[in-house]
Amino acid sequence: MLKDLGKYIFMFELGLKYKKIFKESYFHPFITLKYGYERLSKARGEYSNQVLDFLNIKVKLNGTLPKEDKILYAINHRSLLDILVMENIFSRYEKNGTWIAKQELFEDPIYGEFFQYSGCIAVDLENKRGLLNFFKTIKKIFSKVDNMNLYIFPEGERFKGDGIQKFQSGAQKIAKANNLKIVPVYIKGKNEEVFKNSPYRDPYTVEVYVGIPMDHENLEENYLNFYNKIMQEDKRDA
Repeated sequence: MLKDLGKYIFMFELGLKYKKIFKESYFHPFITLKYGYERLSKARGEYSNQVLDFLNIKVKLNGTLPKEDKILYAINHRSLLDILVMENIFSRYEKNGTWIAKQELFEDPIYGEFFQYSGCIAVDLENKRGLLNFFKTIKKIFSKVDNMNLYIFPEGERFKGDGIQKFQSGAQKIAKANNLKIVPVYIKGKNEEVFKNSPYRDPYTVEVYVGIPMDHENLEENYLNFYNKIMQEDKRDA
């Protein structure tokens, strides 16, 4: 109980500190959109790395991120830990980008402003006007930020079952509308339990697999092929 309490107190207090840091860029009247997203990306990485260090969680990357930008990273989703893990990887590669998040996260009384000020972009799949504004926002950002990337969980929500949950249509539509290549990412393990059991006395390693860039067509099918190949390799190595 004390272990869990200490973890959440640390994350909350650090979150308050970084919310102030995010706001300096989010509301800055004189910096460019590109520089603003670069500052926010760097700050999110710093926050995530400090939390992972506190939890004593290491991240092992299998594969490499592409050097080019204007990529949509399609990532499976099991836990809050997923964002921290991916921000750790993006910070290593000095990637500039932002997350696509559900509107309801921005309405949360505790974490809503943290997500908003960190540069995340809200999407409401049930609101046609909201969807139109969302796609206009994405278009504007890519027209002004040449090193931009987007990060999305195509399953739409955390999935506690085995395998991959059916994808929502958002990732494919975003990639098509903005002519983006898609890089599949698979975070291995039951990371809801990993997060729950942290912090660790000895380092705990989360493995992440990165595939080669793919077109938006048949995204879910291609992602499942990527996932199944990882599972087959795991069985051979077992």
